[in-house]
Amino acid sequence: MNDLPGQRKDERVRPIAFWRAFAARPEFGSLAGAVLVFALFAVFAGDSGMFNLDGVMNWSQVAAYLGIIAVGACLLMIAGEFDLSIGSMIGFAGMLMAVPAMFLGWPMWAAVAFTFVCCAALGWLNGYLVVRTGLPSFIVTLAFMFILRGLTLVLSTHFSNSTVVSGVGEAVARDPLISALFRGAALPGLFEWLANSGAIERLPNGKPVVEGIPKVLLWWGALAAAAGFVLSRTRTGNWIFTVGGDATAAKNVGVPVRRVKIGLFVVTALCACLFGVLQVADIGSAAADRGLQKEFEAIIAAVIGGALLTGGYGSIRGACIGALIFGVVQIGISYTDINSDWYRVFLGAMLLLAVLLNHYIRLRATGAK
Repeated sequence: MNDLPGQRKDERVRPIAFWRAFAARPEFGSLAGAVLVFALFAVFAGDSGMFNLDGVMNWSQVAAYLGIIAVGACLLMIAGEFDLSIGSMIGFAGMLMAVPAMFLGWPMWAAVAFTFVCCAALGWLNGYLVVRTGLPSFIVTLAFMFILRGLTLVLSTHFSNSTVVSGVGEAVARDPLISALFRGAALPGLFEWLANSGAIERLPNGKPVVEGIPKVLLWWGALAAAAGFVLSRTRTGNWIFTVGGDATAAKNVGVPVRRVKIGLFVVTALCACLFGVLQVADIGSAAADRGLQKEFEAIIAAVIGGALLTGGYGSIRGACIGALIFGVVQIGISYTDINSDWYRVFLGAMLLLAVLLNHYIRLRATGAK
């Protein structure tokens, strides 16, 4: 575009090429990793059915569950904190949902509401202890990880004499509201029409090979869109980045640091609760070992997505891509001849590569040497 009359270009402003600007974005590393992962499985499992509609639904559903907690973990990491109790919160939420409904005679909607309130309160307590005491969130939430896992075992064994509470699926099915929100798949009519028109195949029992879009996918999409909007388009998003970058400086300019951090601990706990409720509604039972090590997978997904362990930098889109990589690899391995034990090796390698790449990108973006 030509300069206006009497206007000159500012020599202090250096134009940046599009590819350089994109390479400096947090999600660049995760996107490059996703392309590589998809390419590898296209070569080794391309004709195995992994990329058929039912295969896509399988690994996208795994990615969606992880993506829900990765969103919360990413927001909290951008603010410079961790929550290692996410995985235990998943199992605890499932047990809080199951026990009142199965043993205390509560309606399912009341049990689910109670579960979300309790998890939000525990998230608030986590955050309050961190900001009030000044202790590292790693230590505080590590303690809660053990506390919640122990409470989950106590609840399950006390009421059912087992680590599993069964029959929850039938109770969910009898509640139209909870069933509509958390159970099964959406748009079954559309997929029935696709099967009738020959666009998708049918199973031997006559049902479409895919009955609908799993509701966990819809929850993941809605949650990621909302979090991404808040982070990039609102004042609260600016506060989150500022708090993670330098909490003292943020406090000096009027940012409510404590409120932001406590609020994000609550959001993270609610993400874990949503994971637990969706899982129980779909599987039909609650188990004391649910969510085991999911806190580490959520953190790894956020780091792969560009979030720095030191805070102040990250991307919801990147965290979602990181969760997608997990889903593709975890399910994709079963479509190949590769031993599934290699999955954990892959996670460790991806974490190390992501940390190194994110460190390099940050140095380039800040101009540091």
